[in-house]
Amino acid sequence: MHRIAVLDDYQSVAADFCDWSQVPGPVRVVEFHDAVADPDALVARLESFDVVLAMRERTEFPRSLLERLPHLRLLVTTGMRNRAIDVAAATELGITVCGTGSGAAATVELTWGLILATLRQIPREDASIRSGGWQQTLGGDLDGARLGVVGLGRLGSRVARVGQAFGMDVVAWSQNLTDERAAEVGVRRVERDELFATADVVTIHLLLSRRTRGLISADDLGRMKPTSVLVNTSRGPIVDQSALLDALHGGRIAGAGLDVFDAEPLPRDSPLRSAPRTVLTPHLGYVTRGTYEIFYGEAVEDVAAWVAGEPVRVIQQ
Repeated sequence: MHRIAVLDDYQSVAADFCDWSQVPGPVRVVEFHDAVADPDALVARLESFDVVLAMRERTEFPRSLLERLPHLRLLVTTGMRNRAIDVAAATELGITVCGTGSGAAATVELTWGLILATLRQIPREDASIRSGGWQQTLGGDLDGARLGVVGLGRLGSRVARVGQAFGMDVVAWSQNLTDERAAEVGVRRVERDELFATADVVTIHLLLSRRTRGLISADDLGRMKPTSVLVNTSRGPIVDQSALLDALHGGRIAGAGLDVFDAEPLPRDSPLRSAPRTVLTPHLGYVTRGTYEIFYGEAVEDVAAWVAGEPVRVIQQ
């Protein structure tokens, strides 16, 4: 019998999307609905399982943890990229790592939800009207405003096109962006300083790496207009959190829409929870029914193929 652990099923919905009857032979599946960061507690939880299904980067699997899971033989991650897994160590230890497909639309859509909610201060007005109030704020406009896209890859380019549909002037910057690539998307490449100094909305769409950790600095935030907003649906550590808090408390930017954080789930005592002019969502970028159908459906296919001796979507270092 294969013992399968489904991790970080925060909404208790994995069972609704996983058809384990596809897996040959008997299986025992256990879904875990909370996040465990302590390595000893995680080992105690997982040491008896030979298959683990990880949801994105919610749980880290460094070498030090993998070496303490001698029964683990298959580690499935949703998506084909998971920086929380030491794939090289897993391969050395005889652990197969497989991934799944994913879509881009859900994160793009949430990005625009955060842009609109932050710029038009929708949560504040919602709270006001529920408490008996009426029209507390002045919102910003998209039509004719400038959208600054930091990172013009698969997600950033789609966000840019939506901005154009709103009638925005769209500019972009990243460390390797070329004029030619920007032109392919129909936007203009500008230098970093110009993007932060002139954009009414700055939206981040970069992968987290050593090069991008802390990339958005106090200097960048200091160049932004006091009427502009920052939105981050990529990874929390790309933005210097202390600098962002200073900018928000000092009124140097109009607001921030954040779906991602340095530590997730966001600690209860995080100063971001009480930061002014913020719209916070709990890493919902990919959390939609359509995305979960892909993630969990293909994760079960991965397990079935591995049990049959023909693993698919294998991730290699």
